[in-house]
Amino acid sequence: MTATGGEVRPATADDAAACAAIYAPYVRDTAITFETDVPDAAELAARIAAHAASHAWLVLERDREIVGYAYAYRFSERAAYDWSCETSIYLAPGARGRGAGSALYAALLPMLAERGYLRAFARIALPNPASMAFHERFGFTTSGVLRKVGWKLGAWHDVAYLQRDLGDPDAAPV
Repeated sequence: MTATGGEVRPATADDAAACAAIYAPYVRDTAITFETDVPDAAELAARIAAHAASHAWLVLERDREIVGYAYAYRFSERAAYDWSCETSIYLAPGARGRGAGSALYAALLPMLAERGYLRAFARIALPNPASMAFHERFGFTTSGVLRKVGWKLGAWHDVAYLQRDLGDPDAAPV
């Protein structure tokens, strides 16, 4: 799928090192993710394989360089949640504010709907007005806020839960 200034495509194991490089500063330097140990390329390759098989993992490639990725994964292990998924997105610093995130979500969300998922969720560590605004532009609404739920970088952080219907909210799953 061609996006403005690049191509959104399914990730492969060959993209793992680039995804790991994009993700590392988020892990080391921010509370955007609550992961505390930077995963290496082998770990990201395993995640790509697992999430792509069950949900989706997409990358945005511009000029033969991966500048961002978005993926979805299981919302919860309980069977009743099988039609819900959680989404995540990470961009290289130079790709922020240039349509990369929009290109990735414009491909990811319809793909999830086609695969039978009825609801998508996002968890956002607060404060993060840019991510909140981004998700709201894609139709996500705040479902609730978990207060002081994550400890990272010497402080407690709240997490907002956002959700978006991917189809008829009253439809029975198939």
